[in-house]
Amino acid sequence: MSSWKKASKSNQKVHRERHQPEDRKHLGLLEKKKDYKKRANNEHLKEHTLKLLHKRALNKNPDEFYHHMINSKLEDDVHHEKEQEPDEHSKVQKALMQTQDMQYVTMKRTMEAKKIMRLQSQLHMIDFANTVKNKHTFFDDGDDEVVGKELSKMELAKRLDTHPSLLQRKTNRPRIEDLEKMKLPELSPEEIRKANALKKQSYQELTKRIEREKELAVAQQKLQIKRVLKQKRLLKPKKIRKGTKDAPPIFKFKYERKK
Repeated sequence: MSSWKKASKSNQKVHRERHQPEDRKHLGLLEKKKDYKKRANNEHLKEHTLKLLHKRALNKNPDEFYHHMINSKLEDDVHHEKEQEPDEHSKVQKALMQTQDMQYVTMKRTMEAKKIMRLQSQLHMIDFANTVKNKHTFFDDGDDEVVGKELSKMELAKRLDTHPSLLQRKTNRPRIEDLEKMKLPELSPEEIRKANALKKQSYQELTKRIEREKELAVAQQKLQIKRVLKQKRLLKPKKIRKGTKDAPPIFKFKYERKK
């Protein structure tokens, strides 16, 4: 059986590809089908690439900027990537710097909060209290209501035991007996103007510090979220809202069972 197989194999005809004719030997080896397929695929790939580049060139915005413009250079009509400088900080050093940033923002926010409390304790927001509209109700001996608007200034001053010119003040309204004991300093119009300017400056400073404290609070929350996102988790959190300059981003974390 084995000798018959050997005999059948030896009698098989060997099919060889056609060689280059004698009159065309100067052109080199005859191209085979596998060679043609490689050349055709390469040609089709180049055509597809040229069409794609042509389409991108038509749709390109001339004012568009991308970082590869400054991260590459052209040498002999060939683009070469610029060598980036090695990072001078290790992962531990970066983590330490981020922790220091967090501590710095927290410290500055605490300082601003203390300054705001000190300014508020000095100003007491008296002018704001005087601008609030409210209603004062009096009761007579017969338990009948007497609305403040129906009374004259003299009657209101008599009921409140104060001077009629102080009725508009809702805070620090002294009584008649206290006014008699007081020794009010004589102030010139210039001194009054300076005092009002100083008070206005204090309120402006308070407003700016409140805004700065809000900005520091947003920065602190953004740093906290960034630090939490760097922690390894099995389930990636879902972003619900993007961060803005007035609010940090909002993420929804899925519950993960602790071991």
